[in-house]
Amino acid sequence: MWVRSGPRRLVGVAVAAVFLSAGAVASAVPGGVRPGGGAVEERVTVRTDAGLVRGVRSARHRIFQGIPYAGAPKGAYRWAAPRPVRPWQGVRDAARPGPLCPQVPSQYAQVSSEEEDCLVLNVTAPAVVRHRPAPVLVWIHGDGTVGAGSFFDARRLAGRGVVVVTVNYRLGIFGGFAHPGLRGSGTFGLQDQQAALRWVRRNAAAFGGDATRVTVAGSSFGASAIAGHLTSPGARGLFHRAVLASGEGMMDMPAGAMGPDVPGYPWFVWRTAREAEEIGAEMTSSLGCAAPDPARTLRCLRALPVKNILRIPYIMNAFQIFAYGNETLPRLPARSLREGRFHRVPVLSGGTRDEHRTFVGLLYDAVGKRFTEEDYGRALTKAFGSRAGAVRAQYPLTQFPSPAIAWAAVVTDRMWARGTHAQHAALSRRVPTYAYEFADRNAPLYLPLPGRFDFGAYHAGDTPYLFEEPEAGKRFTAAQRWLSDTMTDQWAAFARTGTPNGPRLPVWRPYRGAGGRPYTQSLAPDRIGPVDYAREHALDFWRRFP
Repeated sequence: MWVRSGPRRLVGVAVAAVFLSAGAVASAVPGGVRPGGGAVEERVTVRTDAGLVRGVRSARHRIFQGIPYAGAPKGAYRWAAPRPVRPWQGVRDAARPGPLCPQVPSQYAQVSSEEEDCLVLNVTAPAVVRHRPAPVLVWIHGDGTVGAGSFFDARRLAGRGVVVVTVNYRLGIFGGFAHPGLRGSGTFGLQDQQAALRWVRRNAAAFGGDATRVTVAGSSFGASAIAGHLTSPGARGLFHRAVLASGEGMMDMPAGAMGPDVPGYPWFVWRTAREAEEIGAEMTSSLGCAAPDPARTLRCLRALPVKNILRIPYIMNAFQIFAYGNETLPRLPARSLREGRFHRVPVLSGGTRDEHRTFVGLLYDAVGKRFTEEDYGRALTKAFGSRAGAVRAQYPLTQFPSPAIAWAAVVTDRMWARGTHAQHAALSRRVPTYAYEFADRNAPLYLPLPGRFDFGAYHAGDTPYLFEEPEAGKRFTAAQRWLSDTMTDQWAAFARTGTPNGPRLPVWRPYRGAGGRPYTQSLAPDRIGPVDYAREHALDFWRRFP
């Protein structure tokens, strides 16, 4: 086979959301991505619409890094729509990564930056420009508070004949800040990503890419952004296929799911303009810029040094959201997807089998706190109230190696699988949709996660199977390397044709949400083939819950 928000809530989300990076830091190397390929490197120059850039070419790849796609969002342009790049004279060196957007070190990512002139992207392309232009895949990294496009080594995908573009965008408060009267509140990161897609439309041909075959792809927070782009008027025509890995676009959040002090919320990433402004007001007060006049407050905030903003604990994680009810996202994206109000492009979408083990492991085992049977009972009661007993009967502790694994299974099914299923059902009614579940429960860990927790097929564990990741790659078994090669072939086929099928590849049927049994492809080292996703995640049981 083949929010309502509040300081305690924001702290809880900040602690729980530490793994939304989807591999954002694991591939970071001081010198950036090197072409490799077993041949002497040489310099190669390409003309973009803003000027010449000089990258590096080897026998198999051409790599260009740190190319600006928008002007510096600093000073009066902090919290403003991205503006055009000022053309440069001469040849711009593109052999090294550009600066990271402002971010602070975290438990899993010891990287930091205070540089706002960071709206750059990277291009990894096949060494030879063919007569027929190659498909383009634009990668949006996850987390929303840490990371950079240059941390993702795309040589594996480029080796399949795909031009890959990885993007920096404004993170945390710099991308998601909302303020009364501020145009674009809560969507500046999304606007950056659309500016990068417009750059691709103008410049793909210069790198051998086909601007009429652009796939936008992302994981976790990056996939949620793509759910937004699918419904955003500004993204119309900027991409022709979409890949959403472990996205939260139609996912809600039961109370306590992301930490014992974190209340529930109807949507995981979406906030109304008012809710986003309330979060902004809390942070504004913390920064000493609160004033009766919103314009005066904004001037104060724009004058602050970056380091002063980053000193506030959890300020970046507080804006791990997207606001709607504005020009970028006029309506709640989850509702637009459900009603069929989205751009008609083929979609490849899925998640991992054990999504929530990551968060349970980090919240408890990683900090030396044991999750006990009593904790399990309290968590069930907090999340499900009077129905806690029914959930416990469905997920008895006798079926799991530990209470922590049991709780992770509950939330994986209730929050992640139910949201993923709803997303697939909504999309497949209108567009070709290919659903998957990454099921390698022995996937190598590639982030420095403490403790000895069994993370299983963890959140974003599929990322190193598509991008070169040294820590994971050196621990791949032969079967895992086969899975990586197969997944990369299928993602490349999807970018090329809009379907993950092709010669010598496992058959992957479309997901059919209306009528018949919906098809989901299980991806594991020992088996690629159909899985009864609804049965595996007890979705019939969870349909009885509001």
